[in-house]
Amino acid sequence: MMTDPIADMLTRMRNALRSGASNCVVPGSKLKVRILDTMKREGFVDGYEVHADGHRSVIRINFKFGPEGEKVISSLARFSKPGCRRYRGFEDLPKVRGGLGIAVISTNQGVLSDRECRERRVGGEVLCTVD
Repeated sequence: MMTDPIADMLTRMRNALRSGASNCVVPGSKLKVRILDTMKREGFVDGYEVHADGHRSVIRINFKFGPEGEKVISSLARFSKPGCRRYRGFEDLPKVRGGLGIAVISTNQGVLSDRECRERRVGGEVLCTVD
């Protein structure tokens, strides 16, 4: 049984990027789609497609690359874990690589990036960091 589906998604993405793949497939969930929406808004993934077969769904994530084929994502890290949830107010949100990366936060207004949280002045559970 999987205890942390978000960490599993990040690990699959990390492994696919390391192997030089242009996309990867992960089991689907609404929270994962919202995390990917945030990554897409902030320019870290090119896009994703949700494929449903019966009551199970999978998400195909297309990675984004720079003009010379360099990876846009250099690291993906889980911040809050199921055994140790980590919440932050908007003034205490982590700055990832001095603002070059993002923290993905689950708030009462949806899943947002740290920049969007500071604009809206909301805090929440810091799910992961991307840079």
